Order: sequence, then structure tokens, then C-alpha cells
Amino acid sequence: MHLLITVAVVLQVISAVAIIVLVLLQHGKGADMGAAFGGGASGSLFGATGSANFLSRSTAVASTIFFCATLALTFGGQVRKAPAAGGVLSTVTTEQKAPAQPASPAPSTNTSDSTNKPAQNQIPR
Repeated sequence: MHLLITVAVVLQVISAVAIIVLVLLQHGKGADMGAAFGGGASGSLFGATGSANFLSRSTAVASTIFFCATLALTFGGQVRKAPAAGGVLSTVTTEQKAPAQPASPAPSTNTSDSTNKPAQNQIPR
């Protein structure tokens, strides 16, 4: 499994570099307009029309390889392994203790008493 992931990563990197180089080699739409008015020479290594077809098809092949390698990495990366034993995370427990119950119930205060007497355990100011 590790070999397939390594191959997919290598293919992805090579195809990404190929896409970058092929896109930079291509002429933009503005270059055609300048050549039509005599502003630029249209001579290149593969000819005026041959370069667009060759570079376009090469870019399409490189991008297909890139997307296939990306899908392979996505599906290959979903394999879950058992967590490694030991280390700092092995000391963490997920058990939770129940909260401690109070020893005696809280004394009830009578709010119906309309007198403003302080309680016995309060110190008047």
C-alpha cells in the first residue's frame, strides 16, 4: 500500500511540474491578435498551428495524470491504522467520573418572610 501511495505522489509531482511548464510555453489569446496585425512573429519550434495542438494535448494528458494521482491519494489515504501504543497519548483516558453528590441537602430559605432580618450566619454591616 505504501508503494502505491509513493508512486501516486511521484506521478502527481511530475505531472504538476509538467503542467506548469506546458502552460508557460503556450501563447495566450493576446499573442494571436498581435501576430495578426504584424506585431509579433508566429514562428516557433512546432510551427504556428502545430504548437497549439501539441501543447494543448500534452497539457490535457498531464492534467489527466494529475487528477488520477490526486484521486488515488485521496482514496489511498482513507485507510485507517490502529493508533500506535505508548507515548504521551497513551496516558490520556476518556472515562469520565460521575459528579459527586453533596453530603447533605442545602438548607431551604424561606422567601415568604417579609421582614428584613439577617440570617443567623450572616454578619450585619
